[in-house]
Amino acid sequence: MADYLSISAEKRTEFGKGAARRVRRADKIPAVLYEHGNPPLHLTLPGHATMMALKHTNAVLTLDVDGEQHLALAKDVQRDPIKRTIEHVDLVIIRKGEKVVVDISIHVEGQAAPDTVVTTDYTEVAVETDATSIPESFTVSVEGLEAGSQILAGQVELPEGVTLVTDPEALLVNVTQQISEEALEAELAEAESEAGIEADEPETEAAADEEAAAEAPAEDA
Repeated sequence: MADYLSISAEKRTEFGKGAARRVRRADKIPAVLYEHGNPPLHLTLPGHATMMALKHTNAVLTLDVDGEQHLALAKDVQRDPIKRTIEHVDLVIIRKGEKVVVDISIHVEGQAAPDTVVTTDYTEVAVETDATSIPESFTVSVEGLEAGSQILAGQVELPEGVTLVTDPEALLVNVTQQISEEALEAELAEAESEAGIEADEPETEAAADEEAAAEAPAEDA
């Protein structure tokens, strides 16, 4: 297990929101370690070391719990929505040679053809892979793609031993024609018309003068 970052963990005996807050105030992180067929193990992890270890998704760690080592996969990392600090971690015990299903992020690179818009519908795909050889990410290129081009999940190049779980027909990236300002205004006008919204008539200079005169305060006699 020397190939993976080692984290010293402590067994946790106090539970609930109050206990979790006390753990975080001590610069530590509450966690739960799951193993198939056994009850979950509640742990406390060191704050800084754990944050460094979990900079990447699907991190594999060596947990040292009272001198006993466990190879574990970080399955769920809960973060504060503002501070982005880790609030809780769910881990699963894994073994070398075991297959796991994980979500892998998709990175889009390159520049599509001029006057096109690239839309990313999915930012990750699910794959089955060796628990100790999980890819960090997959890359797809839109370089030079014309409007109407699409990249499906089944087109992602996967390393040997990695199997796609996501529907191969799932749309990841869509390249469309960039709409002109005139066409956008026309679509907006059509949508307003269908909704029964009447556009205001452009104000003429004479109408503006009349409105200003009506709003001006009357002079003292």
